[in-house]
Amino acid sequence: MPKEKKTEAVVETKKSTKGKASVTTKVDKKAPKKLSSVQKIRELENQEIENKIKELKQELFNLRFQAAVGKLENTAQLRKVKKDIARAYTVLTERAKASVQG
Repeated sequence: MPKEKKTEAVVETKKSTKGKASVTTKVDKKAPKKLSSVQKIRELENQEIENKIKELKQELFNLRFQAAVGKLENTAQLRKVKKDIARAYTVLTERAKASVQG
């Protein structure tokens, strides 16, 4: 059986300005941080980003087709894919500008 990892919790107590009430919160310092979509894209090489853009464009095409036919259940997925494409292009543009400037 895998052992469970123990995490340390820090308890912080905050008092209100009137001194009547106090709030106790637990902060877990060892919780793993999730990478944002931009951070995931930044870890990729330029060619991998271009391939990712092609995949996302194909996915966007399929989602638009489903929306036109009326089969798309999660319409928010369209917006998410568009933003992911824009993020990937932004990272490529930042890298191109950085290489030109030095």
